Amino acid sequence: MDSIRAIFNGKKANTPELRQAVFDARDRDIDLQVRVTWEPSDMYRLVNEAICDGVKRLIVAGGDGTVNEAVSALNQFQVSERPQLAIIPMGTANDFATATAIPSNIAEAFALALEGNTFAVDSVRANDRYFMNVAAAGFGAEVTAETPVELKDFLGGGAYTLTGVVKALGFKPYSGTLTVDKGTFTGEILVGAFCNGRLAGGGQSLAPEALIDDGLMDLTLVKSFVASELPQVLEELKSPDEDGKYIVHTQTSWLDIDFTQPLPINLDGEPYRSNNIRFEVVPSSIRLVLPDDCPCLSKNCV
Repeated sequence: MDSIRAIFNGKKANTPELRQAVFDARDRDIDLQVRVTWEPSDMYRLVNEAICDGVKRLIVAGGDGTVNEAVSALNQFQVSERPQLAIIPMGTANDFATATAIPSNIAEAFALALEGNTFAVDSVRANDRYFMNVAAAGFGAEVTAETPVELKDFLGGGAYTLTGVVKALGFKPYSGTLTVDKGTFTGEILVGAFCNGRLAGGGQSLAPEALIDDGLMDLTLVKSFVASELPQVLEELKSPDEDGKYIVHTQTSWLDIDFTQPLPINLDGEPYRSNNIRFEVVPSSIRLVLPDDCPCLSKNCV
C-alpha cells in the first residue's frame, strides 16, 4: 500500500475511536504515522513535510475548518505533488462530509480513508484564499425564531444569516457589483451564497444540485427588499432561477465582487473581509477519497 499519513486537529487527537482506528490500521501492517495540528498554520508545514517524505495519501480528521486548512495547503503545491486527501469528519457540522456521503462513524470513515477510491474534485480560490464547500456573504447575525423557515432553510444556521426579516429590513444592505460570465448585477444584497458543495450552517441545503467536479459554483443572491415584498421573496426561495426579482440563482466558473464597503465572507467557516474579491473555480485540483456512490459527483448525477 502507498504511504499514508494522518493529520489530526489537535482538539480531536485523543478521541478514543480515532486512536483505535489508528491502532487497527497498524495491526494490519499499514505504516500510518500521525501528526497533530496546534494552530491553523501547522497544516501547511505538515502537508509540505508529507510531500517531502513521498506520502501519497493524507487523512485529515477534524471539522470543515480542518478540511479548509488542508485544501488551502494542498493548493500551494503543484498538482503533480499533491497527495490524495481523505476526510474523517469530526466537527460540529461536517457539512461537506455529510453532503458527499462520507460516513459520520469514525471507524467507517477511516476504512473509507484507507481503502476508498479517489476522484478529482474542484476547489475555489477567493483572492489568495481557498475553500472547498461554501462561501457565504452578508450579515453576521444569528437566526432567531422570527426568521421564516424558508429563509432559515436557505441561509442556514451559523455566522452569516439574518436575525428575523423585520430586523434585517432595518439594516443597510451591502451595495456593490457582482460580475459573472453571463453578466453583471449592480445593486444591494442582503446575503449571497457561493457554493461548490451543497450544505452549510449545520446541514442547511444552499445548493441542492451542486456538483463538486463540474468546474462550476452555484451562486444564489438575496437582493434587498421591503416588508411588503416578503411573500414574493419566500415564493422565489422555493425555486430560485436566473430571472428572479429578489432571489437570483445561477452557475458560474468565476465571480468578481466589487463593493463600496468590505463585504464579510465566510469561507468554509473561516472569516474573510474585502471590498474586491475574485472567486475562481480551480477544476480537478484535489484528489479526494469518496464513496463510489457520492451524490455530489457528476457520474452519479441522474
